[in-house]
Formats: sequence, structure tokens, C-alpha cells
Amino acid sequence: MEKSFNKILQGYKDFRDKYAHGDESVMQYLSHYGQKPQIMVVACCDSRVDPALILQCDPGDLFVVRNVANIVPPYEKDEMHHGTSAALEFGVRNLEVQNLILLGHSQCGGIQALLDNHTENDFISSWVSLIKTNHCHIGESDDCAKAALKQSYQNCLTFPWIAEKVEQGKLIIHLWFFDIKTGQIFKYSDVHDQYQELS
Repeated sequence: MEKSFNKILQGYKDFRDKYAHGDESVMQYLSHYGQKPQIMVVACCDSRVDPALILQCDPGDLFVVRNVANIVPPYEKDEMHHGTSAALEFGVRNLEVQNLILLGHSQCGGIQALLDNHTENDFISSWVSLIKTNHCHIGESDDCAKAALKQSYQNCLTFPWIAEKVEQGKLIIHLWFFDIKTGQIFKYSDVHDQYQELS
């Protein structure tokens, strides 16, 4: 445990050395001019799937929201609390991102919880139940995770301001699937109705 904690402290020092020292530093620039990312990512909380690390991005490059199983819920304008929807609104309407990446991954614990139908939790089962499992089978969690990306894409289009920007060509939604074992990303092709290696 101590080794892990010391590792993050060293990481913080390295971050400061690389990005925060000097008047011309990246953090000084971002503090002065604000953030203007052109790309938003909806990713999973999984510790193995950090979009900034996988894509080797610098501070300010990505606007990211992470949740269990990288789910985009449908548009629901009510008095409840909608963290992912709020992040989407900020990214699309305020920051005017031009690309929205839905980043799924292999071996997803949230998807497995859905397939196993565990109910001994306070929030997880209710959250992952947003994914309809008509075409999902136990033991095929990766296929289910890919199907969930399509559902999240359809849910994106229930947000009027997302649908409008997509229709106007001001926003492109990408469906990406990260394979943890190989470290490869596969993108969904509408034309071929399958995932192909990202080049």
C-alpha cells in the first residue's frame, strides 16, 4: 500500500516538473486562457482504462466524464441528479466540443454485474440496468459492452442539443472499444456494422 502511495506522490512531482514550472508552463497557459478541448470522452471508472493515458494527452486536451460501464443515460429533464448528463451538457453546449468519444472496454466489471444480475448493492444494479440485455449472454461480456456502446449512442441522440449538433455536422460521435489485454482500440464502423482496429 505504501509503495502505491509513494508512486502517486512521485507522479505528482513529475507532473509539476513537466507541466507547472515556469511562466510559460502548460498550467499557466490553461489558467490564463481557460480550457478549450475539442474532444470529450465518456469512459469507464476502471483503473486500467484512463483515456488521457491511453491517448497520451496533455492537460486541456480532453474533457472527460467517467462512470461505471461508460453509460450515457437517456435525456431526462427532471429534479433528479444527473451527473453524466450535466457533463455532456457542459461539454457540448458550453465548451462546444467537436468530437464525442464513447469509450467502452473489455473485462468491464459493470457489464459483468449486469449479466450476473447482482442486486446486493445500493446503486450499481440500478445504474447498469439502463443497458438492455436482449442480445447479451452470460460469458459474453465484451460483446455486451460493445452492444452497450450502441445503446449509449442512441441515448446521446435523445439529448436535443446533441442531436441538433450531430445533424448540423458540428459534432461527431465515435464508438471506441479498448481491449485491455492487447492495448488496442477498435472503432465501430457504421458501414460494416462491426468494430475495426483504430489506425
